[in-house]
Amino acid sequence: MTATDTAVADRVRALIRAMAPDQDAAMADDQRLMEDMGFDSLRLMELTVVLERAFELPRYRPEELAGVRRVGEVIALISGSLDSRS
Repeated sequence: MTATDTAVADRVRALIRAMAPDQDAAMADDQRLMEDMGFDSLRLMELTVVLERAFELPRYRPEELAGVRRVGEVIALISGSLDSRS
């Protein structure tokens, strides 16, 4: 993992933590956003918008978000979007 990858992952984790309804939930890449961290569907949509704006990404299509359920999957999605943009 490069320094840039680490910085992106750290920033994604910080944004997830800031928006997590359950502030006491553990933060690990295998943590599930809904079941473990207390996100509901509306809060997940809000998180998506925050991430799109923070990383200056175009809006995600619903099919791109299908299956993204864990912290690590969010990091992979953002990292992949940034890689494809360069």
